[in-house]
Amino acid sequence: MLEIKNLQVGVEDNAILKGVDLSIQPGETHAIMGPNGSGKSTLLKILAEIYRPTSGSVSIDGKLVPFIELGVGFNPELTGRENVYLNGALLGFSRKQIDEKYEDIVKFAELEEFMDQKLKNYSSGMQVRLAFSVATRAEADILLVDEVLAVGDADFQRKCFDFFKDLKKLGKTVIFITHDMAAVREYCDRVILIKDGKVAGEGSANKMADEYLKLFNSSPELAGDSKGEEYETGARWGNGNVRIARKSVQTTKDKIL
Repeated sequence: MLEIKNLQVGVEDNAILKGVDLSIQPGETHAIMGPNGSGKSTLLKILAEIYRPTSGSVSIDGKLVPFIELGVGFNPELTGRENVYLNGALLGFSRKQIDEKYEDIVKFAELEEFMDQKLKNYSSGMQVRLAFSVATRAEADILLVDEVLAVGDADFQRKCFDFFKDLKKLGKTVIFITHDMAAVREYCDRVILIKDGKVAGEGSANKMADEYLKLFNSSPELAGDSKGEEYETGARWGNGNVRIARKSVQTTKDKIL
């Protein structure tokens, strides 16, 4: 269970979050969406106790593990193997526990042949995969994820989301920030939409994904074209200089030999 009441955050008289109230039930997969600068990452960092709110309160029931800025604490001069033990220690694992988890960590990250190379020779994607894999070993009730999967390739992203689906089956709570509407529709139970530091909406994944897209599909330029004609402004992109007036589909019965 996670509950937020009247959360407000400000920096140098600039309010970032303005009275955010929300409640997330155990076992839910929740997405937090909104335009850049709306306060999403700030909210997640407050939940992770990286930032402190100006006012308001956060109540968390259960162990929380943040997947935020993965790789913080990694040493580029150490090997991948050494960084697994270093990062595992930061997560509270004993050396014996890391010994027991090491093979699974490496297998999940798909970095078996690179573990004895220095981390500075890894690509950014390889580093995130290794950090993510270490973090998945932590036993948590609530997981916070901030766009960390955007670096991995399609196969690794699918593996990560499958991991979150398995957690959902175990009754774990997952809260993540993303701009990926396909992921939102497929994995989320509910979505919180944040705009200008306030909760602008909350509801089902499909409904809120549509609301999110509307934030970027409305434009004053769509009110009419150069001839003064008016047309519906719904969910249109662009300035209206080019429009499709008619569409048709032709089929053929000719057999291809």
